[in-house]
Order: sequence, then C-alpha cells, then structure tokens
Amino acid sequence: MQPPPIQAELSTGRRWTVLAVCCLSMFLVGLDTTIVNVGLPEIGRALGVGTRSLEWTVDAYTVVLAGLLITSGAMADRFGRRRVFQAGLAVFGAASLACALAPSVGVLVAARAAQGVGASMLGPVALAIVVNAMPDPKERARAIGVWASVFGLSMAVGPVAGGALLAGLDWRALFWINAPVVVAALVLTAVFVPESRAARARRLDLPGQALLTVVIALTVGVLIEGPHIGWTSPPALAAYAAAVLAAAAFAAVESRRREPLMDLALYRHPAFSGAVLGAVAVFVALNVTLLLTTLYLQDGRGWTPLAAGLATLPMAAGATVCAPWSGRLVGRTGPRRPLVLAGAFMAAGGLCLVGLDQETGVPLMLTAYALIGIGFGFANAPLTNTAVSGLPPARAGVAGAITSTARQFGSAIGIAVAGGLVAGTDPAGLARASRPGWLLVAACGLLLVLVAQAGRRQDAA
Repeated sequence: MQPPPIQAELSTGRRWTVLAVCCLSMFLVGLDTTIVNVGLPEIGRALGVGTRSLEWTVDAYTVVLAGLLITSGAMADRFGRRRVFQAGLAVFGAASLACALAPSVGVLVAARAAQGVGASMLGPVALAIVVNAMPDPKERARAIGVWASVFGLSMAVGPVAGGALLAGLDWRALFWINAPVVVAALVLTAVFVPESRAARARRLDLPGQALLTVVIALTVGVLIEGPHIGWTSPPALAAYAAAVLAAAAFAAVESRRREPLMDLALYRHPAFSGAVLGAVAVFVALNVTLLLTTLYLQDGRGWTPLAAGLATLPMAAGATVCAPWSGRLVGRTGPRRPLVLAGAFMAAGGLCLVGLDQETGVPLMLTAYALIGIGFGFANAPLTNTAVSGLPPARAGVAGAITSTARQFGSAIGIAVAGGLVAGTDPAGLARASRPGWLLVAACGLLLVLVAQAGRRQDAA
C-alpha cells in the first residue's frame, strides 16, 4: 500500500528547507548551462578549435539534458525522487571533473554530454519534490515561483560567474567549481529531503524516449552543421528527412501507448501548449543573447572574459529583481500580467540592438541587456506555474520534465542559431552578422505577449 503523502508530515520550516536544497541543485544545473558561454573563446584557443566545436561544447549538454528529462521524471516517480535526485548529483559531479580534466575537445564534448545525463535527473525531480512537499495550493504557487526564480537567476548569472573565474584561473575552473556544490547538495539531500513516489508510477516508454532524443539531436545538429556543410547539401537534406520521419514516428508511437512518454493530448489545451511554446521562446532568446554577446565583446571588441561577463550584470540584476516579483504576481493575479511584462521587456531589449555595429555605445548595450534580463525574470514563474497546473499532482515529475525539456530545447536551438549566424565571420563583421539574432530575440518577446493574450481569451471563454 502507498504510504501517506510525505507533505502531511513536514513542518513549515522543513518544507521550505526542502525547497532550499532543491533550489541549490537547480542553481547548479542552470549555472552550468550558461557559465561556459563566456569561456568559449578561451576554450577555443586552448584546445585549438573553432565555432562549430564550441557550439557542440555547449549543446552536447543541452541536447542530452532535453532528451532525457521526461524519462528521468518518470523514473523518479517510479523509483523514488530522492534516490534519482542523488544519483543525478553524483553523475553530474563526476562528469564535471571529467570536463575539467579533458585533454581535447572530443573528450570535453563527451563529458558535457555525461553532465547532461546527470542534470536530467535533477530538474524535473527537484520540481516534483517541491510540489509534493507543498500541499497548500497557494504555498505551492509561491514555492514554484521561488524555484523558477532561482533557476532563471542561475542562467542569468552564469556569464558573470564565468568571467570572474577566468580572471584569475583558466577555463577548467568553470567545471572545478561544481565539485564543492555537488558534495554539499548530496549531504543536504540525505539529511533533509524525504523520499517520495507517485501513487501510481507510469511505465517507462523507451521507444518514445529514443525517438524524442533523435528528433532533438537531428534538429540541433543540422542547425549547427548547416552553415558548414551547406543547407541544401545531400547530408543536410538527409538530416531534414530523418528529423521529419523521427518526429512522425514519435507522434505515432506516443498516440498508441497507454502510458506515453509525452501525452500529446495535453497540447490540445491552449494554456499548456502556450506555456511550452513560451518556454522554448524564452530560452532561445536568452541563449542567443549570451552567445552573441560573448563573441561580439571578446572577439569583436577585444574585451576580456571578465569584462564581457560583467557586461551581462544588468541582465542578472534584472532577473534577480523581477523573478521573485513575478512569482508573487502569479500568486496574486495569475500568469497573464507577468507574461505580458516579460514579452514587452524582452522585445524592447532585442530591438535596442538590431542596429548593432562596431561603435555601439556601452550604455545602449547595458540597457538592452537589462531589459532582456527583466523580461527573462518575469517569464519563468508564469510559464512554470501554467505548465504544472495543467497536469495532475501525481504526475508532477512529468509536468516539470515537459517544461524543462522545452527550456533546454530552446537553449540548444538558441546556441545553434546564434553560432550559425556568426560562423566564419571575421571579428570586424561580428556586429553586422549578429543583427538577425537580435531581431529573433525581439520576436521571441512578442511571442510571449501573444501567448499571454491567448491565455486571456481562453479564461474569458
């Protein structure tokens, strides 16, 4: 017989301690998604590789992470959330050490993929632990807001932290820094986080998992390799066809399974599908911003990694201030208002830089980064709350996994698109080559506004 829900046995202080432990681990996952960005030029020089390999250094992590998140959530619901969470921390920590010791770009990319395996066991599981520890809906909404805020903050401060590490150490410090955090998180999880499972665990969907990973890998891979092999070359055409066939097979397999990896019927609900689409857009915009900024400031204008990281400080500040504010707004007024604010600020930030050139003033750049950071801060809580509210509490792990998959897929797409825009461009041409990327950031902001308006119309109906 299933034991009583663990949240009934936890005091208020214990529940919020559980949240803090989960937030610590999620901060690490988010930080590792973006901290490497500012170190890419130095990694490239140290290992003797160009933009394409550097893109894979980032996207090997996000592609694997996006591909495995849903299965990891289902495994946690079946085998125990704390157990899977601890396993994820151990794998993530070991892979981080392998990254720090990597002698070549091939080993680094493989170790980054292994990091993605470990990270996939942290994101959705952390959210499931939080949701199940908070039985009161209002308290749960506040907790989700805090969780989303911490994750968003970690993504925004990654470049600043990376720049600070590179100022006194080399690029390997970007990975060594994970070790003490992982050890602390393992100890705190063992002491404070109780075990929990879903009342009825779903079967693992291995065919669906394999097909989803193929779809994501092919989509991102062709975006990274397209500028090098040619968009109409036979390998590119074969990749397009394979991606379409894999997507069709995934839809066919999922529609026939009693317990699919991803319940496609959920996407018939505009609020849920809008939240997933919005999550993709937010992280496309964030990662386009971070990669274009890193390459433009360091390679195009000769800034140091520390200076380039500090330039994104307004972005981190905007996310820091607005993420918790957004969580409170969601709890009081619902997700629409903070989502409109997120889209408006993000679009304004992107439009500030559509005319970027070699002489663009620092105040304008800092203003743009601040606006994008504000938009990013406002976006995460309403999107996470909407997506989680669209599924039963017993499937909290899968709910968190779908949203996290959308985020990481958006991250991978953003890196691939930004890298493709500037691939093979000389330093003097980086500003002009990046302009379509800033238009894309603005378009992602406008898409968030449309998602919010669609949710309003659904509520009115």
